[in-house]
Amino acid sequence: MRKFFIEKEGFIYIAGCLLFTAFLFVLYKPVSVIGLGLTVFITFFFRDPHRRYSQDVTHIISPADGKVMAITPLVENDFMKCEAIKVTIFLSLFNVHINRSPIAGTVKYVKYRPGKFLPAFKGHASEINERNAIGIEGEGIKIIVHQITGFIARRIVCRVKEGDVLEKGERFGLIKFGSCTEIIVPSNVEIKVKPGDKVKGASTIIGVMK
Repeated sequence: MRKFFIEKEGFIYIAGCLLFTAFLFVLYKPVSVIGLGLTVFITFFFRDPHRRYSQDVTHIISPADGKVMAITPLVENDFMKCEAIKVTIFLSLFNVHINRSPIAGTVKYVKYRPGKFLPAFKGHASEINERNAIGIEGEGIKIIVHQITGFIARRIVCRVKEGDVLEKGERFGLIKFGSCTEIIVPSNVEIKVKPGDKVKGASTIIGVMK
């Protein structure tokens, strides 16, 4: 189990907020509460809690915290070579923004695509916004995870490359300050969530392989 529960990407932001707070304290003490509040929020945003997840190999777990915005059927794609289902998860500023692998498997491709920065809850954001796609092949299944930026989120962090092996629930990246994460699974997977459901990365079962 990890000893530290703050994502390392947040350290520089937290340090900056602390310096800002110190500056306000020297300038005018009562105003320093603004900097302190910002420091607390940034620390909260970059939290990285330990999660328990299902060990059942047929269970596909959520790649992110957030709210299920849509479940959409898709046509065949080049990686999965079968009809698929896309589950779109919107992450607000108050959600944990760590991305985790929904299955155990090997990263077969990582593809970054530049784009716009529309609000991540917009239905067409996936096709227009900056996006990073990770294709993972596990035992008897292939899936895709999309990391998508939003209006506030301006940086995708992906720490895997082709050939890397991921354990189920393993952290592979994050998206900073509000975003969207999508998981694409074969159409024969039984989806266990519905639009409006709140999900937790690693803890929530998104679907079950038949």
